[in-house]
Amino acid sequence: MRFSINIPNFGDFADVRAVARLAVAVEEAGWDGLFIWDHVVHDKAARRGVAFSDPWMALTAAALATSRIRLGTLVTPVARRRPEQVARQVATLDALSGGRVVFGTGLGGPVADEYGSFGGPTDPRLLAERLDEGLGLLDRYWSGSPVTHEGTHYQVRDVTLLPATVQRPRPPVWVGGFWPHRRPIRRAVRWDGVVPLFEQARHGVVPPVSLAREVIGYVRELRSAPMEIVLGGETDPRSAAEVIGPLAAEGATWWDERKLQDQPGLDRLDAVLRRVESGPPVL
Repeated sequence: MRFSINIPNFGDFADVRAVARLAVAVEEAGWDGLFIWDHVVHDKAARRGVAFSDPWMALTAAALATSRIRLGTLVTPVARRRPEQVARQVATLDALSGGRVVFGTGLGGPVADEYGSFGGPTDPRLLAERLDEGLGLLDRYWSGSPVTHEGTHYQVRDVTLLPATVQRPRPPVWVGGFWPHRRPIRRAVRWDGVVPLFEQARHGVVPPVSLAREVIGYVRELRSAPMEIVLGGETDPRSAAEVIGPLAAEGATWWDERKLQDQPGLDRLDAVLRRVESGPPVL
């Protein structure tokens, strides 16, 4: 199992220098990755007056400050982005980092705030269609080959985006979604990793082993080939191994350490640093 740190792109982490400082600590303490949220306003009522950073700028600062850890977003909502812009950002960061990017994606939310606030569509089915079509385009853009596409939501006429990504055939794509909804999991098994979220275990809450067993079992029903299975939550370093060990035994391949979403330490550098500096668990 590998271990990552998960942070929002607001509060203290609106300052990309704080993200770079944290990334150095993550690498020095022996963690394997750093992942950041990709939100514009998140929950407007809860985050009003709070500063946000652009996650790709923050990850650029992290890449320049480190040499080993994996870096990425959890998650980038392709449906509210232009795929060609995302393709350029990811390819640039992949080159800068020496091939250390993981591309995490999903529908994103809250939909009313993140999409509707800017006049975007809010129908989940339409957003899912845009996500699937956009992911297909990203895969083709990252290849460095010519792309022509006449789709429902995107049209491309003889475009080649260079350079191609350093990682071949492309950076790993991890897809997030809420279990027990099957469609996000079916989407994920077409790519490289699944990041299950749970209604019964919200952001920062360690998922029960029974839920992990359900979703991992479903993944294995759909796909026999290995893929990353990313679970997460907030742990106490004194008991983290006992908490995470059973999830690893079920088949989880990454543990993503996340602060509870409704706690004040979520977006505070000092609080996250304390957990980082204690190091990942030894299973």
